[in-house]
Amino acid sequence: MQDSETPVPMDAGPVVDTPIGRAAQLAVETLGRTGEGLPRPAQTRVIVVANQKGGVGKTTTTVNLAASLAFHGNRVLVVDLDPQGNASTALGIDHHAEVPSIYDVLVEGKPLADVVQPVVEVEGLFCVPATIDLAGAEIELVSLVARESRLQRAIEAYEQPLDYVLIDCPPSLGLLTVNALVAGREVLIPIQCEYYALEGLGQLLRNVELVRAHLNPHLHVSTILLTMYDARTRLAAQVAEEVRSHFSKEVLRTAIPRSVRISEAPSYGQTVLTYDPGSSGALSYLEAARELALRAAAPAGPAEPQGQEYGSGVQAGPAHEQSTMEGNR
Repeated sequence: MQDSETPVPMDAGPVVDTPIGRAAQLAVETLGRTGEGLPRPAQTRVIVVANQKGGVGKTTTTVNLAASLAFHGNRVLVVDLDPQGNASTALGIDHHAEVPSIYDVLVEGKPLADVVQPVVEVEGLFCVPATIDLAGAEIELVSLVARESRLQRAIEAYEQPLDYVLIDCPPSLGLLTVNALVAGREVLIPIQCEYYALEGLGQLLRNVELVRAHLNPHLHVSTILLTMYDARTRLAAQVAEEVRSHFSKEVLRTAIPRSVRISEAPSYGQTVLTYDPGSSGALSYLEAARELALRAAAPAGPAEPQGQEYGSGVQAGPAHEQSTMEGNR
């Protein structure tokens, strides 16, 4: 009889092929992939994650893309601009009322460096938390000078080197979202693979065009990410096909699946990459981050005005300028 203390030869293969064992192996392989590295952008990419429809995965996308990029060796700052503070919660950042937050930056003029906090579990990832005070910022900003560009000035004055700034917007098109659109150069729109996925998207694109025309000429929709994709349903496939037919250049090839692990992770103050790195959700966000980073490695040049918008027959941009969305309808 073989003694229980006898070591198993290294070439004997897996000792036990169990679901836990396979998950552990996949987790190791997943985290190993993050060590491959990605090309770093030539300049800081400020990306606004926005969609006026709630529940489409804005916060989930923001924190998990940020963690994925940081795992690949980038320095990433998440700006939580939602009064609910869900992005702060998901990153394990304390955001009770007394914590210095993005409210102090927007309303009180405090430097961004004074409110940035490092994310303990992810090296190279930082967060500007949101507190409940931000709920009243919409009203307080109305009377302030340069109310639309206060976040932009704060980010420009931040002296620490960053590769990415991801701004998590509230599900509205108020002054907080306008501040984000003025501060950013790119807009990332998460779209849920459900029946009402495209509802209100035309209004969001119109607002992006208005901000670009009057406040931020560099702003453009660079990325659309399909979220909550359920491959078992025909509806998800139909929504994905419709979105890709209208926005073929902007939609990432990777779609984020419905995943219990993605939903569970924030309750532990973690992203899905640290909560369960071997899950399908973690793999999907790693691939989405890779696509996002590789697009910057081969820039397409200056953004052109977006002409006709989805859900609207109105020509938003000047007639002589070609739209980046043109031909995608």
